[in-house]
Amino acid sequence: MATIEILSHSDSAGGASRAAYRLYRALRSFSPETRMTVMDKKTDDWRIRGPATIYEKVERYIRPKIGGRLAALQKSANYCIHSLNILPSNMAAGINDSAVDLVNLHWVCGESLSIEDIGKIRKPLVWTFHDMWALCGSEHITDDGPNARWRTGYFPDNRPTGASGLDLDRYTWNRKRRAWKTPIQIVTPSRWLADCVRHSALMKDWPVTVIPNVLQTDVFKPLDREHSRHALNLPLDQQIVLFGALGGTRDLNKGYDLLLQALNIMAAGGARPLCVVFGQGEPRQALPVPFPVRWMGHIGDDTTLALLYSAADVMVAPSRLENLPQSGTEAHACGCPVVAFDCTGLPEVVEHLSTGYLARPFDPGDLANGIAWALGGSELRRRLGDAARARALRLWSPQVVVPAYVQLYESVIESCRAGCLQLRQIERPSL
Repeated sequence: MATIEILSHSDSAGGASRAAYRLYRALRSFSPETRMTVMDKKTDDWRIRGPATIYEKVERYIRPKIGGRLAALQKSANYCIHSLNILPSNMAAGINDSAVDLVNLHWVCGESLSIEDIGKIRKPLVWTFHDMWALCGSEHITDDGPNARWRTGYFPDNRPTGASGLDLDRYTWNRKRRAWKTPIQIVTPSRWLADCVRHSALMKDWPVTVIPNVLQTDVFKPLDREHSRHALNLPLDQQIVLFGALGGTRDLNKGYDLLLQALNIMAAGGARPLCVVFGQGEPRQALPVPFPVRWMGHIGDDTTLALLYSAADVMVAPSRLENLPQSGTEAHACGCPVVAFDCTGLPEVVEHLSTGYLARPFDPGDLANGIAWALGGSELRRRLGDAARARALRLWSPQVVVPAYVQLYESVIESCRAGCLQLRQIERPSL
């Protein structure tokens, strides 16, 4: 197999980084020559290359802070992360001089690579998207409606209501148009995000392939429910509803407001489950959740996550917009049903009434119905769990995902040798 380099901002900090690291680990089992380079190294995996010298470590610390300060010159009602990727580096030159056969970019924001750096890479290139940033301006997640700027173009007269300051979204999008004149092979974990690529003003001519994120299904697997609850000090005699951090109350995309409404509807109907929250410790100010809450804090290892999914009766993912959430695929791999809204990439995780419940977007009443339905008893829990596990093995196991990536890598390398892909430049008029 060819030598592949995975390039990511980090190997552990955030869902996109974990997805990149899991792919790296799975590829290494197929080809030990696979490499990974990161700007912010979190794991103790000695094979992964990160900042080594004092200068590199200081640069790694300073670059994201400078980028964040510059991004603050724009005021937006969209509270999701924004990235300018404006600071130049010498990474493109180093990549071009290396002996690798192909580079697979993942989440490279946080000033890991500038937009212009990406355009200077001359190696065969695959780019795995974990959010919408590459096809947008500086936003990572934004409206996907018919008049969204990423669909129509970023013009002075279509700036969202409430935005002020410099229009850095338009500025960043135009930098991408100028720098990325050569199509790159895109991978998206979900069909929804692939459709966004195909309908974007920036990347509609770029090749895109859907390959889901890989899961270690020998780690994320169903574990004994009683043992899992004992290990996590959770009660044996109570139904458990699991969901992720509630801290992002400013970010409407996370759906906290809809989840809270759904839980209040359930409480009015007499339900009394225990809510378990992972990814966040107990906040100083109590949140208005109508049920007892157990705060598990940040969980950094997959084994403990597998225990948590195995202990739960159902997991809820109330987001308004998602790619292919790993919390959902992880839960399914552990035999835990998932309740979510029937929108964006979530139907590609949950099979309605088979592995969980897809509620009408964005109806808190139907979300409450779905949670209550999934708590319908041990026989239903067993049936949903078996179907969820089977779905995970069929779609997200290394035995399925790695061959798809390898085939794509080989195809891109061969196409580049033949001069067919990434040599055709797109002439873009200035806007």
